[in-house]
Amino acid sequence: MGQFSKVEIDGRLMTVTINRPEVYNACHPMANEELVAAFDEFHANPELWVAIITGAGDKAFCAGNDLKYHAELQAKTGKRPVHPAKGFGGLTNRYDLEKPVIAAVNGFAMGGGFEIALACDIIVASAENATFALPEPRVGLAAGAGGMQRLSRMIPLKKAMGMMLTGRRVTAKEGYELGFVTEVVPHAELMPAARRWASSILECSPMSVRATKQVVMRARRAGARDGQPQPELSGLRRHDQERGHRRRAEGLRREAQAQLEGPLTFSPAVARSASCCDRAPATARRCRAARSLCR
Repeated sequence: MGQFSKVEIDGRLMTVTINRPEVYNACHPMANEELVAAFDEFHANPELWVAIITGAGDKAFCAGNDLKYHAELQAKTGKRPVHPAKGFGGLTNRYDLEKPVIAAVNGFAMGGGFEIALACDIIVASAENATFALPEPRVGLAAGAGGMQRLSRMIPLKKAMGMMLTGRRVTAKEGYELGFVTEVVPHAELMPAARRWASSILECSPMSVRATKQVVMRARRAGARDGQPQPELSGLRRHDQERGHRRRAEGLRREAQAQLEGPLTFSPAVARSASCCDRAPATARRCRAARSLCR
């Protein structure tokens, strides 16, 4: 157990709790470091198959960046906090995590907190308490931890733009209707519901689950890791392009040949007609050329 987070292991299930309820579970660099370490262990440990992430208390899942801490640090040092390479909450940049993660959203999921939830595979939300938003434009910021990209892929674009451009809040019920929330349950049933989802996943083959997540995530990125090409898909795309170039070159060659020898050269009637060869020497030569090309 860390100072700003709690980790519980029950068999093959790891439950991570952001433990800063006094600041609505907002994350500063030290909390992020603990969450990175927790999910590093989850990623590396072959005995752990599924993870749940939630927030301490009943008010907040995670309120995003601890802006007060950031302001105080910048006033003292003139520097901004360094964000972890694995992303906010240890999850938002963790593109190589093939094990499923469930977000049990027990309250406010704002800004970076919403981005943590969006980086999970399943979102279970409290009917009474869960609220989602990317409010960064209201304070002169932008959702830079993948929220803009993920939300716009998960729900219809105009709905996503309506949320992101205004920073408006969305309830658990509306999130379910939009499609980014998997299940809405009464608050008292939130953690049992998250564990139920985890148990259902644990009943499946772990390799099949990981392969499924890997394929789905790569397909949804459509060859881009939030803007970075995927080598294996880029290779397929290059192969398709080269094949297309060869087809176009062959088409141009045939078109040029037709222009040199006349459009009738490639006519089936001309190519197959024996009588046309008796009409004139030039026509006979064109017929013989057509037959040689068609062999």
